[in-house]
Amino acid sequence: MTILISILQSLFLAVQFLTRIPVSTNFTVNNKQLGQSVLFYPIIGLIIGCILWLISLCLITVNSVLLAAILLAVWVAITGGLHLDGLADCSDAWAGGLNNSARSLKIMQDPHIGALAVVILMITLLLKWSALFTLLEQQIPLNFLIIIPMLARSAILILMLTADYVRPQGLGAKLKQYLPKKIAGVILIVTLILGIHYLGYIAIISMLVLVFAVHNLAKKRLGGMTGDVYGAVVELTETTLLISLAI
Repeated sequence: MTILISILQSLFLAVQFLTRIPVSTNFTVNNKQLGQSVLFYPIIGLIIGCILWLISLCLITVNSVLLAAILLAVWVAITGGLHLDGLADCSDAWAGGLNNSARSLKIMQDPHIGALAVVILMITLLLKWSALFTLLEQQIPLNFLIIIPMLARSAILILMLTADYVRPQGLGAKLKQYLPKKIAGVILIVTLILGIHYLGYIAIISMLVLVFAVHNLAKKRLGGMTGDVYGAVVELTETTLLISLAI
């Protein structure tokens, strides 16, 4: 019973951290639960995806232009723009860091965003909306709405398993340190197999190329990962998967 409670608490932590879905976390959190919470990231993606899928079914008769906009708005609202914020911070750091890791990391901590970040966010949202509209117009099965958010959050597992976290005192450092790596590896393999089954090889190959490009660029510029990089890879993975299906 104690183990089950601990697992549920880890799930609640993941829900609280990655979404704006109201859950109670009125309990003492230990490092083990923090690490275990990462294992539920793909599940959180599935929950987000199921919400989008249900909305698309309820509004199936709505014009594709409007439905794509509604789905994208809900997609952003569920996460509170968490991952978009990470993408914006990474964009600013890349533009202003001048190949200096310390300067790049300092820029990431600045709550303000620059012009390039705004442009990158606009382009990303436009690409996601355009791909959603195209897929809705093609009238293909809507299960991609469930699978893509799951795979995008699995991308965080790839980065956690393959690269160091650059801020030793950050929350991400604890998440990585106490992450059960063998279980995470199994979960990652399962999600990729599901991705291949529902989206096809091209989509998954595109995703992996994108994730390892982010991995290499972050190591080169920052020396490792940050929470902003994790957020950015979620947004970029979702966009890449949507585009790979739409073209």
